[in-house]
Amino acid sequence: MPRDRDEPAAVRVYTVCDESKYLIVRNVPSLGCGDELMKLFGSYGPVEECKPMDAEECEPYTDVFFIKFSQVSNARFAKRKLDESVFLGNRLQVSYALQFESLSDTKEKLEARRKEVLCRIKSAVGRKEGSTSQQWSPQVSSQGGPDVHISSMKRDYVMASRSHVDQSFTRHVSSNKDYFPLPSMNETVRLVREKLDKIQSSSGNSEVQVAAKKSRVDNRRRI
Repeated sequence: MPRDRDEPAAVRVYTVCDESKYLIVRNVPSLGCGDELMKLFGSYGPVEECKPMDAEECEPYTDVFFIKFSQVSNARFAKRKLDESVFLGNRLQVSYALQFESLSDTKEKLEARRKEVLCRIKSAVGRKEGSTSQQWSPQVSSQGGPDVHISSMKRDYVMASRSHVDQSFTRHVSSNKDYFPLPSMNETVRLVREKLDKIQSSSGNSEVQVAAKKSRVDNRRRI
């Protein structure tokens, strides 16, 4: 975000070379709040050094602080969270201080970035392989076709369950036992049983008639 509200908003992209574990914090109130500022930045990672920079130019009644983190990742996180945040009534201005980096510091942050990228690549490949291995594949039998033993077992179980339910329902309906305390409900059940018995008897008679028709011998004389 721009420092001046009148300026149009812009997007700043940081590379690993632009980042650093050294930070400069501006617009800190001149209230002797160095310990509070160190505690605030320390919540994002170990802070090795936090001191005011008296030689830096600043606005009246404000101070500039120099903060050194032990890791670049902690400094990156703190800058992203605390830049433009309000601290004791003032809006902080946090920026990287690359001018304080040594050659060893630069090598260290580049090596840390390389390891981080390799870890991300490995984790992405591991997740992809794990998702592929969890996909279901049908087992192949010795004859070369898919093994359908499990599906056949499920089908037999479903058919057995249905037949058991039908038998239990038939026994329950054909029984003359009263299951309800109210006579009207029992009378309704009795009427339903009678209708079901008529349907079953009519279906049985129709089957007998069909069998008799099939067994009838045609004794008519052919011309």
